[in-house]
Amino acid sequence: MSPAPSIHGDVAAGFGPVADAFRRNFTEHGEIGAAVAVYAGAQPLVDLWAGHRDRKREVAWERDTIVPVFSSSKGMSAFTLATAVSRGLLDYEAPVAKYWPEFAAHGKERITVRQLIDHQAGLSGLDRIVKLRELVDRDALGELLAAQKPAWVPGTRHGYHALTLGLYQSELLRRVDPAGRSLGRFFAEEIAGPVGADLFIGLPETEPMDRVAQLSATKGWDIWRYERRDLPLRIGGEVYAKRGHSYAALTNPRPGAPARAARREFLEIEWPGMNGVGNARALARVYGAAAGRTGVLPISEDVLDSLAAADTADDVPADDLVLHTKSRYHLGFRKSRGTFRFGSDKRAYGTTGLGGSFGFADPATGLGFGYSMNRLGMAILDDVRSRNLREVVVQCADRWS
Repeated sequence: MSPAPSIHGDVAAGFGPVADAFRRNFTEHGEIGAAVAVYAGAQPLVDLWAGHRDRKREVAWERDTIVPVFSSSKGMSAFTLATAVSRGLLDYEAPVAKYWPEFAAHGKERITVRQLIDHQAGLSGLDRIVKLRELVDRDALGELLAAQKPAWVPGTRHGYHALTLGLYQSELLRRVDPAGRSLGRFFAEEIAGPVGADLFIGLPETEPMDRVAQLSATKGWDIWRYERRDLPLRIGGEVYAKRGHSYAALTNPRPGAPARAARREFLEIEWPGMNGVGNARALARVYGAAAGRTGVLPISEDVLDSLAAADTADDVPADDLVLHTKSRYHLGFRKSRGTFRFGSDKRAYGTTGLGGSFGFADPATGLGFGYSMNRLGMAILDDVRSRNLREVVVQCADRWS
């Protein structure tokens, strides 16, 4: 058992158990540095941080420390597209090719926006190896994405589009936004700015790198000690064998080792849904604004109602072809289903990130949750540290509400 760190920040009355669970993540689950936040609309109920932002445990995690949150930023991308839908720029049920004619190549003319963002398009992998620097040339990247053949019949199955989804979302948004903005810029101007969310998709040059926590991979005995329940063995087997949907979806474009993601040349690229950098407070603020209907998000009430509705993919098998588990996606978010549950009921929606970060909205209570950390867990879908925190949050919310 590790020594308990000093916990910094504030907790509202009734949410003290969240601080206790947060502390246990350090003493029992190998946490190095982390933050957790819960917002009721615009009101902070939990805002805690502790530990260190470096591997040697010499530099303290500060209030404004940010860290790569990987696919937790997929939720921010989903909110960005929801904004475009609210403004009539996109329709979830319309074919992608209506807005992006070249996308229709290779039988993709009937794929809807909803199917694309709900991981049903069969575009979870790319046939050609794409290097990190190629993501900067949006025109060339758009041509490559449009020319990709689906790996399964679109709309019949789903499989996590881990690395490609944000690229497709950004190109689609660029084509419908009157200003032609990329998704990262659109998010910064329309969502992060008004909400006051300290989260970036494409780290600006003005942001100093000493704000960004170093990442630490879980290795050796710690894998068994902290991760044995959540080890993605089948996914790891496919990646090791260099075959299957998991390998195609998780290795191209090539991001490099996850523990090396906290570097400027990676974070400065706009790779929506993959290389967002921020903190728990930012995630909780955005999700809290959505769940609490504060009016600060540029998303209409009817679209927020749609986000909070039960998923609409019951005609598609729940077996995820990439993650090899049962999962549900709804308008770009994960839904609380099966063994992966969060929030008070099935209306909850959010996204997880590689290593353990997580953010979600709980419409039943009006709460938004965010968790960020720098020790990368091995789980793909869930993480014991996040699970501990969100379970306690729901218990506290039940008494609080």
